[in-house]
Amino acid sequence: MLEVIALSIAFIAGILARQFNLPPLVGFLVAGFALNAVGPSIGLPSDASPVLEHIAHLGVLLLLFTIGLKLNIRSLVQPAVLGGAFIHLAITSGVFTAGFMFFLELPLEKALLLAIALSFSSTVLAAKVLESKRELRAFHGRIAIGILIIQDLVALAVLSIASGQSPSIWALWVFALPLLRPVFYWLMDVAQHDELLVLMGVVLAIAVGGKGFESVGLSSEVGALVMGLMLAKHPRAQELSNALWGLKEMLLISFFLQIGMSGLPSGEALIFAVVMAFILPLKGILFFALLTAFRVRARNAFLGGLSLTAYSEFGLIVSAVVLTEWLVPLAITVALSFVIAAPLNRVAHPLFDRWENRLSRFEIDTQHPDEQPIDLGNAQVLVLGMGRTGSAAYDFFAERQLPIVGIDSDPNKVGHAQRHVVYADVEDSGFWDKLNIDNLKAIALTTPNMESRLLAATQIRKAGFAGKIIAGIDFTDEEAPLKQAGVDQTYMVKSGAGIGIAEKTWECMSR
Repeated sequence: MLEVIALSIAFIAGILARQFNLPPLVGFLVAGFALNAVGPSIGLPSDASPVLEHIAHLGVLLLLFTIGLKLNIRSLVQPAVLGGAFIHLAITSGVFTAGFMFFLELPLEKALLLAIALSFSSTVLAAKVLESKRELRAFHGRIAIGILIIQDLVALAVLSIASGQSPSIWALWVFALPLLRPVFYWLMDVAQHDELLVLMGVVLAIAVGGKGFESVGLSSEVGALVMGLMLAKHPRAQELSNALWGLKEMLLISFFLQIGMSGLPSGEALIFAVVMAFILPLKGILFFALLTAFRVRARNAFLGGLSLTAYSEFGLIVSAVVLTEWLVPLAITVALSFVIAAPLNRVAHPLFDRWENRLSRFEIDTQHPDEQPIDLGNAQVLVLGMGRTGSAAYDFFAERQLPIVGIDSDPNKVGHAQRHVVYADVEDSGFWDKLNIDNLKAIALTTPNMESRLLAATQIRKAGFAGKIIAGIDFTDEEAPLKQAGVDQTYMVKSGAGIGIAEKTWECMSR
């Protein structure tokens, strides 16, 4: 009964949050607090049921599995990732520990554990924000996810040491997993599409990765992530991620409900959470400073740092095991940081555009290797976004011998054997400022979401492009704002697919 009522209230709260231009997850958190407050008066328990907690855990496992599907392991060994993760952890842990010992009069061990718990950033929030904007594989997205993975591994090590638990000797089997990659690839091929593909993903994430790692004393979260990494280079990894999207989103609702239902704060706990909320911006500022110090441009340092500006759900896991008396204050702190960070991340690009002149002053003159300016050569047509639609558009122009270049923020799509595709983030105003667009006659916007198309169109016109801009749309209400941003012509993507089928049918009939 609790699960039915909780999901119903979450649905209503999510709709209300969206009416205020807030992400639905903010509504889910509020729904959790409401259930905690009024649950007993209507005959419901105030805290989350074991069923809800289990569903929330499954949602987190699927989220980490899909992150692994999109992750390049080489992104973890970049200086910006390693330096950003460890230096940030050392500074924040040191400052927080000293503060807790002085102001809260905590003993060193508890102060240190609490400080470490609050030093981490939220994997769930950052991953959801980046994934919803299709920025997981963008440069700043890869840096943020890399830092989060390093933090999560440190958190698991701290939890293991603090709780006195250690992996069993059977944990060594994990090192043999790469040898099983051909088996996992074979399973992907056998499963093919639809429900079998979804079921295979769930089994690998939850049964093999989650339960398998847990049974040998390792984290189920790391297990799910590792299983995703095993399949990341398979040609249909993106298809598997898309197939799991709806299921993962549904299960994650329980995660945010669970946080809200962790408990209502006392006066002291509420004061603690509010104080930590005021300190929260310093977390993002430190990430920005560290990333720019590692030669990341201001824009990507800002976007990456902002996505990491929220306290981590792993702090709740640590507190549940070794700091039980701090569970409710930390739950309120984490939830409040979500309420603050989620709306800010929603408007991250406009925020940077507003503060660009000030933030760019902190850039180091030399650029990060992944952010070098690109040369379009003699290209007359530019395709932004090299997914299925963009690739089809590119091939259409290439068959007609038009000089063409494709651009994508996913480095895995760069260097295609038959296509000239270069790496860049088309929403970056600095990219357009440095790009020579004199030879271009037309630009096709085929990026996957509406926000990126709007921002790209705005930046293109701001850079002085006078040629034609054509954009794909998924819904009719997207046409007006795109044309206001400077787009000349729009087309309905699904209608375009139908026209393509009709053209092929006509060709066959004419033979």
